[in-house]
This record gives sequence, C-alpha cells and structure tokens, in this order.
Amino acid sequence: MNIRNVQEEDYIPIITVLNDWWGGRNMADMLPKLFFQHFQNTSFMCEKDGNIAGFVIGFVSQTRKAEAYIHFVGVHPDYRSKGIAKALYETFFEAVQNIGCQTVGCVTSPVNKGSIAYHTKMGFEIRTGTKAINGISVHENYDGRGQDRVLFFKKLL
Repeated sequence: MNIRNVQEEDYIPIITVLNDWWGGRNMADMLPKLFFQHFQNTSFMCEKDGNIAGFVIGFVSQTRKAEAYIHFVGVHPDYRSKGIAKALYETFFEAVQNIGCQTVGCVTSPVNKGSIAYHTKMGFEIRTGTKAINGISVHENYDGRGQDRVLFFKKLL
C-alpha cells in the first residue's frame, strides 16, 4: 500500500470511477478538479497493487487557521474494511497538525448511517445542530433548503 499526495493528473482516473464506487449515485459533481490543483499538500491517494484503492481530499481553512476540513473520502469497494480509510485519515491528520491545525471538521448527510458510524469510531464528535433525526443532531438546511447535514469535529492531539 502506497499513500502519496494527489496530483492534478489523478483527477481523471478518480472522477471516472467515483460514481461506480457509490453504486451509481452521482457523486462526481461534488469533486471538482480544483481540489486536485489547489489542495495537493493536504489531499492523499492510496494505491495498492497498481490500482487506486482510495483517496482523501482535504484542506486547511483560510478563515479558521487552526481548523482543517475533510471534503471527500472514497475507498474502492474491493478495498473497504481493510484499513485504507483509516490510513488516509491518519495521514491527513498528521499533515494538517504539522502545519498548525488543532481540529478537523467534516460533513455528511443524516441518511448516511455508515459515514456517521465511521466518523464516530474515528473519534469525531457531532456538533449540536438545530434538530434531531433518528436521535442524531442535524443542522437543518445546512446545504440549502431540505439539505440537512450532520457536522463533525475532531480535536487533534
């Protein structure tokens, strides 16, 4: 397993398989090329046996200098539950901590129970929202009308 920073030329290989990794859901629109151009120092890709096994796209907030944000994480279905996401997250945590970040944030949809469980397992806490859905604190209309989101944060050591 090899983890390295993403490069601009990684965009097409990743975006080409992204929707398939999500069972046909259109996720590609959420990951524009600009992330591969402007956030290479805090975004990582994992290769295994010559294949893309996973990636994490993240950045340091320009507004909150001590806070980093994970925008997108993907793991190839054949490589899930093999520690790849954890390795990518830990690589990201180390990179942003080395440049002064003290916390990491991320967002998911309240229907994404797998993501909620995974982030909680990774030590993220859920930020108190404006309402609860199935016992989960949610920020109502966070990404527009009807686009409720669960917000997470993690304190780095």
